[in-house]
Amino acid sequence: MKGAVLYGPRDIRFEERDAPRIIAPTDAILRLSATCICGSDLWPYRGISPVAEPSPMGHEYCGIVEEVGKAVTSIRPGQFVIGSFATSDNTCPHCRYGYQSSCVHREFMSGAQAPVLRVPHADGTLVATPELPPAEMIPNLLAVSDVLGTGWFAAVAANVQPGKTAVVVGDGAVGLLGVLAARQLGAQRVIAMSRHPARQQLAREFGATDIVTERGDEGVARIKELTKGVGADAVLECVGTQESMMQAIHATRPGGSVGYVGVPHGVELRGEELFYTHVRLHGGPAPVRRFLPDLIGLVWSGKINPGKVFDLTLPLDQVAEGYRAMDERRAIKTLLRP
Repeated sequence: MKGAVLYGPRDIRFEERDAPRIIAPTDAILRLSATCICGSDLWPYRGISPVAEPSPMGHEYCGIVEEVGKAVTSIRPGQFVIGSFATSDNTCPHCRYGYQSSCVHREFMSGAQAPVLRVPHADGTLVATPELPPAEMIPNLLAVSDVLGTGWFAAVAANVQPGKTAVVVGDGAVGLLGVLAARQLGAQRVIAMSRHPARQQLAREFGATDIVTERGDEGVARIKELTKGVGADAVLECVGTQESMMQAIHATRPGGSVGYVGVPHGVELRGEELFYTHVRLHGGPAPVRRFLPDLIGLVWSGKINPGKVFDLTLPLDQVAEGYRAMDERRAIKTLLRP
């Protein structure tokens, strides 16, 4: 079997790897219908997150169950399933509180940029669709696996409420689907911060009411202007840099909330500065498993089309070009067909 392996900065190879097999009785083996490249994959690809050794890449996936371990009871071969980037037993105390991405048995998935994938803790990680989906629905279901679930958690963590104003910092796939989530959760006004026309257009399609092109202090000033000097009720931070985090905090009104889901790189918060903002912060690795059933339901019923974030589709053996396109911002998100 061939799959994507990262050797170092901008050195992604499609090469022979061992085919996955059942290791633990709680495992499942999937034949993937689609996979993709995540914005978080660009951190190691660019060398910002060091890679100590050749690393199989990919953590977003959906496909057909081929085989299950003898302890697996909730899914069976032949079903179409979607899972999270973080495995979970879905029974531990953290899971029961809705934070499956902090499961005591959590494993972070890798190796999904390949035709076949092993998923640990299959009963608690995978959710089956009502039946086999039509081909045109698969990109929408793949988006549920990470970027929609993560954008949704950003909106929930930011306490988006009906009739309120939400701001989304970041116009990658997660940020754009954060716009969709905020609208679905009832925000009356959703302000997307983006400098890129194609992404602005998609943000509008997902429900953005306003676009702000400024960044940093200028971006904060523009948000304050749009909210009559008050600031936003809820801000979704979907980037993970120092600038984006401070922009999110300073754009939030006193008593408002920031939901942060961008993997932090170099983010440092000064306690005294944060103290006087009266802003709530909540975030972390998105507990996608909490939202999977409801989000699959929204896709299945045709109420949302999150797969629009995939603006480049390539065969899996062209994975290196998919990384280059996202790195150079020629693509928002690359879908890979095994």
